[in-house]
Amino acid sequence: MIKIENIHKSYGAGESLNEVLKGVSLTIADGDFVVVLGTSGSGKSTLLNVISGLEPADEGTVYYDAQNVTAMKDEELTRFRKEYVGYIFQQYFLLPNLNVDKNVKMGADLAGNKDYREIIKAVGLETKLHKYPHELSGGEQQRVSVARALAKKPRVLYLDEPTGALDEATGRQVLDYIVKLKKDLGFTMVMVTHNQNIADMANTVIRMNSGKLIEEYHIENPKTAYDIAW
Repeated sequence: MIKIENIHKSYGAGESLNEVLKGVSLTIADGDFVVVLGTSGSGKSTLLNVISGLEPADEGTVYYDAQNVTAMKDEELTRFRKEYVGYIFQQYFLLPNLNVDKNVKMGADLAGNKDYREIIKAVGLETKLHKYPHELSGGEQQRVSVARALAKKPRVLYLDEPTGALDEATGRQVLDYIVKLKKDLGFTMVMVTHNQNIADMANTVIRMNSGKLIEEYHIENPKTAYDIAW
């Protein structure tokens, strides 16, 4: 379980101070699929960064079970992210001089995972092992980034606009792969998006506005990536 209590986060100082998160509290159950919705500037990506340990909170606490992430020192935080967290961004951030196999292996090595090629197979890229990023389509590159994140066997997968750079057909395909892998591997998933239709795939939906959580609701029968509007 992830428990977020009264998180505040600001950037800048003095007259240029920008308070991005204003006392956000939230509980995420193990195995949940949470979608965080909000317009640009609502604080959703900053919340994701704070929860995942990429950025420190100014105030408040983040717990993973009994672990207080906000109290961890740098070395502890690095170990925590290595053991607990996978992250998928809108931009793929693949290393251009490494092929598919080696890009994914880079994530796998963090967890000592020698079976990482099973993940490559699961995302449908087993025939692309020796291709380099520039030889892949956008959807294939995003699937490599998915495989790299999952190859480290994270307990929680964070996704920041993972389909933002993809066309509709490719976006649906990537989402379908991710949700199927979630069911197979059992990790918790938290996704930030401005695409309200993707929320229909989630178990829990969070709406943010101006740095605050304004709504939370649950979906009993989530739709598939091919059933939602786009």
